[in-house]
Amino acid sequence: MNFSPNPLQGLHKRRHPPYNSIKRRSPPFTYMEGSSILSHLEANVSSSQLLMERPATTAPRVVERKSHPNISLAVILTVQLMLVLDVTVVNIALPQMQETLHFSQSNLSWVLNAYLLTFGGLLLLGGRMGDLFGRKRLFIGGVTLFFLASLVGGLATSAGWLVAARAVQGIGAALAAPSALALLMTSFPEGPQRNRALSYFTAVSSAGGSIGLILGGMLTAWVSWRWALFINVPIGVAVVLLAVRFIEGNTRQRGRLDLAGALTSTLGMGTLVYAFIRAGSNGWNDAGTVWSIVLAAAILATFVLIETRHEQPVMPLHLLASRSRVSAFVSVLFTVAAMYGGFFFLTQFLQRVMGFSPVVTGIAFLPMTLSIFTISRIVPRLIPRLGPRRILIGGASLVALATLWFTQISISSDYAPGIVVPMILLGVGVGSSFLPLSIIVLSGVPGREAGAASGMLQTMQQVGGALGLSILVTAFGTATRAVPTHLLVGVAPAMRAELVFTHGLTSVFVLAAVFALLSLANGLLVLRSPSRSEPATQVVLSE
Repeated sequence: MNFSPNPLQGLHKRRHPPYNSIKRRSPPFTYMEGSSILSHLEANVSSSQLLMERPATTAPRVVERKSHPNISLAVILTVQLMLVLDVTVVNIALPQMQETLHFSQSNLSWVLNAYLLTFGGLLLLGGRMGDLFGRKRLFIGGVTLFFLASLVGGLATSAGWLVAARAVQGIGAALAAPSALALLMTSFPEGPQRNRALSYFTAVSSAGGSIGLILGGMLTAWVSWRWALFINVPIGVAVVLLAVRFIEGNTRQRGRLDLAGALTSTLGMGTLVYAFIRAGSNGWNDAGTVWSIVLAAAILATFVLIETRHEQPVMPLHLLASRSRVSAFVSVLFTVAAMYGGFFFLTQFLQRVMGFSPVVTGIAFLPMTLSIFTISRIVPRLIPRLGPRRILIGGASLVALATLWFTQISISSDYAPGIVVPMILLGVGVGSSFLPLSIIVLSGVPGREAGAASGMLQTMQQVGGALGLSILVTAFGTATRAVPTHLLVGVAPAMRAELVFTHGLTSVFVLAAVFALLSLANGLLVLRSPSRSEPATQVVLSE
């Protein structure tokens, strides 16, 4: 039986070229990490072919989260202002706190030092925790702890209660502060944008202290000293809500925490501050003072030993290999020591000797605040022309001149010009110092160590404030116990307390002037501007 041939037989052979010819015309597909068949086709087939041959499926949409750098900057600056402001916001309220909670004159400084010590002592740990666990997480957690401790402190009924709450406030600040600066550095690219953000940050850091004096005076006079702490609660809640929505986090790193280093650094500095304060009340020959100094030295030596052996230390000692960075840290210590001491004693002088009310005392610091803000806006434009070192030397000179002027204060001094002119000089000097110091410290720091470097910078600020204040309190106590008898001859009994206080105040400013002159000498003889050959991570000095 004969069958006719199938007309469809072999049709596939006639219409399609052999497989080998396809291989010759199309390069072979090779698997590489991150590649796919679709990406291979897109590289070797025209777009019109893809449109005809690709299945009509809808690819899932990837929605990118829009960044809000201005809102992020506003949140970071608000937190920085709140943390710095809290150092001095209680200054105006110190006489009222002393009367309500029965502080002694020497123990009154613990209201500030409890905050400064935990803040400064744990800043390095906070910076490292931000690198390991996420800076956004530490930022939000630190702010939350801070405003909760503020609420507890505002409810204090005893001196110990208030000091403990202030210490917890410092822990919250230590968690939030280094992450705030590191988030600012990662939120803005190097160049004009980052420099502008840094100028705002340093302006807030510099002026925050004097703003705290004004705000503290208003709250103390119009409501109660407790509101100097309560004010942090609504601000903190608002910041946390905005940070959750608008702050972008960072990729967490692997590593271990240096808890032993953080503990020994905090205990060592706390013991040293206690030794200075005890010397102010009991003298340098007191056995407790001597043993406290010995114990502090032993603990701090242990801290250095731990840091040299730990794989991931809380203070990376190699960051101290830069001569300029170490010199900048020294200038930060001396400048802040002179500034915080001035705030602490001037507020009491204006109220106790000159008879100013708390709100008038706060307003009396307004010229200093305005001078800091004004110069902080000018300095970023001057740095590209003059360099950080020259501006820093000018600022240190003004701080030295202001503190020397304050040594001439007497019970008959007038606010103008005896107080307000050196206040303005101090504001201009401090405001022109912090941005150059921040640039020198952060120049050349790798991004993975931004948290540690910013933590070290802010540690020097807080430790300088705590140590400087304790040393000045010691000088004040020593001077008031040894007032020359000829100064009291013919002075009415009602005026003797004011005269003794003023004598102690002038002694304090003599020592503050020494701090300022040491900072100036450091800038002239040791400090150098960042080299142009620094790594690309340096801050670019352009407006």
